[in-house]
Amino acid sequence: MRRPLDLLAAAAAALVLAPVIAATAVFVRVSLGGPVLFRQERAGRHGEPFTLVKFRSMREGPGSDAERLTAAGRFLRASSLDELPALWNVLRGEMSLIGPRPLPLSYLGRYTPEQRHRHDVRPGITGLAQVRGRNTLSWEEKFAYDLEYVREQSLGLDLRILADTVRTVLRRDGINAPGAATAHEFEGLKR
Repeated sequence: MRRPLDLLAAAAAALVLAPVIAATAVFVRVSLGGPVLFRQERAGRHGEPFTLVKFRSMREGPGSDAERLTAAGRFLRASSLDELPALWNVLRGEMSLIGPRPLPLSYLGRYTPEQRHRHDVRPGITGLAQVRGRNTLSWEEKFAYDLEYVREQSLGLDLRILADTVRTVLRRDGINAPGAATAHEFEGLKR
């Protein structure tokens, strides 16, 4: 039942947001140049790799995230407009609207056996961790919310997460990890 709802909701969102997506693409092109899209291999359901698509928010080239993140990029991230191209990943079946955020493939070998269960479902554009603190959460907290979602997923929970996502985006909550331009790298948990 989830996949048809994802398809319907993502197609409707892409249609309704088409002018916003087009305007954001022009904004990225003018402010950052090309390429407009950022592509990165991420771990999907069962850890299978897929290419996540987002609007680019950093300058190309060397340097830390803090050095490469531009004012335009900070605006895109704060407004979550950088995430809109991921609707394509939902339409392709690589992602769901709701689920644990897809993380880089390099993190796969760093998970505990329990944490690997976050890949029992499709990754999402938004999820429980994103509405409970986003990047202000520790990795332990993020994984705990991801696993809670995997255990308790339901249409009711998804609808609550969608409503909370709207509030989180409008308030611009939890965009950056403390002391970081984006999020800290996951290096594995010390047990």
